[in-house]
Amino acid sequence: MPAPITDPPEAPGPYRWYVLGVLVCTGIFSIADRLVLSILLEDIKAEFALSDTQLGLLTGLAFSLFYVTFGFPFARLADRRTRKNIIAFAIVLWSAMTALCGAALGFWSLFFARMGVGVGEAGSGPAAQSLLADYFRRHELGRAMGVLSLGSTLGTATGLIAGGLLAEAFGWRMAFVLLGAPGILLGALLYLTVREPPRGRYAPGGAAEASQRPLGETILRLLANKVYLGVMAGWAVQIMIGYAIAIWTAPVMIRQFGVTPAVVGTFLGLAFIVGGIPGPILGGLLSDRLAQRDERWRAWLPGIAGVACILPLALAFNQTEFWPFLAMFVVFYAIFLLTQAPILSLIQTSLDAGERAFGVAFALFFNNLIGQTVGAGAVGWLSDRLGPGSLGEAILIVCALAGVMALAIFLWTARQIRLAAG
Repeated sequence: MPAPITDPPEAPGPYRWYVLGVLVCTGIFSIADRLVLSILLEDIKAEFALSDTQLGLLTGLAFSLFYVTFGFPFARLADRRTRKNIIAFAIVLWSAMTALCGAALGFWSLFFARMGVGVGEAGSGPAAQSLLADYFRRHELGRAMGVLSLGSTLGTATGLIAGGLLAEAFGWRMAFVLLGAPGILLGALLYLTVREPPRGRYAPGGAAEASQRPLGETILRLLANKVYLGVMAGWAVQIMIGYAIAIWTAPVMIRQFGVTPAVVGTFLGLAFIVGGIPGPILGGLLSDRLAQRDERWRAWLPGIAGVACILPLALAFNQTEFWPFLAMFVVFYAIFLLTQAPILSLIQTSLDAGERAFGVAFALFFNNLIGQTVGAGAVGWLSDRLGPGSLGEAILIVCALAGVMALAIFLWTARQIRLAAG
């Protein structure tokens, strides 16, 4: 783990907030294009006569297989090349592949189109987080990552609301096309207006320590960094909660309350916004403030919040009425998103500047392998095994197990932070 750093005396200018805003928009389209499939699952299932297990493969493996595979070469490029160009290219690619999902003829053609979305999105996350670490100083990185996390929240809401409304108006195929097209314009905007900052500006040792090491040495350094390994493993397990909820909540509501995809998309999307905006912002502010007292709070906070959110989730799935369900879901989601800012900031502060993007890609590999592939797939598999009407129960079981396991990992990570600090 790098030695503690002292913030440089010079203060970065307000332009960094514009960059952060553009990256938030990038996150919105990334998650919307990734999760719009959730609100369209029932229509696709009916047209192609698919099982819940096949739906789990479309939402999990089809995307994550190539997302994690291509994350590594994109991240290596981002640690030595112009990061904003990589992000711009990635946006255009995944947006085009999202639109192509609307031309699917069956399970396999949709599966391969979703793989293309995964390839494109692999280039965005690691480069964006690395970019922000050179625009925001250590003591404010938590709040910056909290704001960046709003892209996920607003993207989830956008995918649900826009996907549901567009599917009702034009069909599920055009929903893919109309959500994918605007990303191409966003890619052009980012390419033309975002400047690449000096790499390693606020890292330990500054720009002198920002050069990229050979791949083998980089991997060995990551594997020897116990703080990084802890937060990576805790995030990978805990994010099973996020993916299970983002992918399967809409089908639960449609089946349990007998409402249309448009109604579910609108109100579930609003619930994501109401609970999702304060969660990451508060998580960022809390993690920055508490970490000034004790750096271990960057691990304690996500561990505690990941378990605390299970109770309101259980209360939500035990509701028999639509509105009480939404109210408890908002509480759950706000608590769950307290986890994101401390996790993302701890990853960046535990790494040197020349390995940040690759470190994020390495974390995202396990994040998607465990969180999305296992999480989404396990819910679908468990629902099929438990029988009709058990989808909500399957979600709750997977989320509860993930929360408890993640807490144990984050407690271990906090101990490694103390040991690393001497």
